[in-house]
Amino acid sequence: MSTSAIVIAAHGRQYRVELPDGSELLCCTRGKKSDVVCGDRVRVEPTSQGRGVINGIEPRRTLLYRSNEAREKLIAANVDQAILVVATEPAFSEALVGRCVIAAQSQGITPLIVLNKCDLADRLAESRARLAPLAALDYPILELSALAGADSLRPWLQGKTSVLVGQSGMGKSTLINALLPEARAATREISAALDSGKHTTTFAKLYHLDGESHIIDSPGLQEFGLRHLDFSDLEQAFPEFAPHLGRCRFRNCQHQQEPGCALQAALASGDIAPERMRLFQELARERART
Repeated sequence: MSTSAIVIAAHGRQYRVELPDGSELLCCTRGKKSDVVCGDRVRVEPTSQGRGVINGIEPRRTLLYRSNEAREKLIAANVDQAILVVATEPAFSEALVGRCVIAAQSQGITPLIVLNKCDLADRLAESRARLAPLAALDYPILELSALAGADSLRPWLQGKTSVLVGQSGMGKSTLINALLPEARAATREISAALDSGKHTTTFAKLYHLDGESHIIDSPGLQEFGLRHLDFSDLEQAFPEFAPHLGRCRFRNCQHQQEPGCALQAALASGDIAPERMRLFQELARERART
C-alpha cells in the first residue's frame, strides 16, 4: 500500500523521503526516467527495511527550474519563496540573479535577494551598486553576514517553504549551518585563484526550521537558462517594461534596433536601466535560437 511522503533529499535517481510519522525511506523510482525533485509530495511504497519505491508525484503548487536547448533542470518543488544568495565576494553575476528572479516569478514564487558577507565593508558599496537596478524595482534585498547575523533572515522564513539558490561560494551552506547548526552542511574555502566557490552542496536537501517553516539548500550553479519562456513571457517578466508594451511602431517589434521601439525610447530616457535591457535582449536572442 502506498502512502504520501515528502522528498527531503534528491541525489541522482536516489531520493530520501519523509513519511507522516517522521520516519524516512531511501527510495528510487519505477522506470529509468525520473523528474522527482526535492520538495515534491510523492506516493511511496515500502519494499524492505528502510527502503521503498516512488509510485507517483502528487500535483505541485510551484516548480522552480531552469532550461537550455537540450534539457530542463529541476531545482525544487512546492516552494513559496526563492532566496537568491549573493555575496560581496567572490564576484557574483547580476545577470544570473536577474534570471533567477524571472524564473521564480514565472512560477508564482516570491524572490528575496540576500546579500551575504556584508562584514566585508570594503566590498559592500560595489555590491550594492550592482544590485541597484533590482532595488530600484522594489525587489527586497536583505543584507547580512551569515557568520554573525543569519538570524535576521528568520522572519522572512516563517510559515514558508523557501529554497536557497545561487552561485557556488556565496554562503548558502553557511547560512544553513547558522540557522540549523545540527545540519552540519559542508562548507569549503573559496578558491581565490578562480574567484569562484567550490561546489559544496552536491544534492538538494530540505530542512525543517519548525512545523510550518522549511528551507531547501540546492547545489551551486553557474548558469540559469530560461528557454522554456516564450517572447511574451519575457516581456512580462520585466515590470519596468509594462508602461511601454504595446506602444512600439511595429506589432512584432523585438526591441532590438527597430525604429519606433517604445522600449528603446524608454531606455534612452532612463526609464529602463541599461543592465536590464541587456538581460532582456540576451534572453530574447537565446529564445530565438530554439
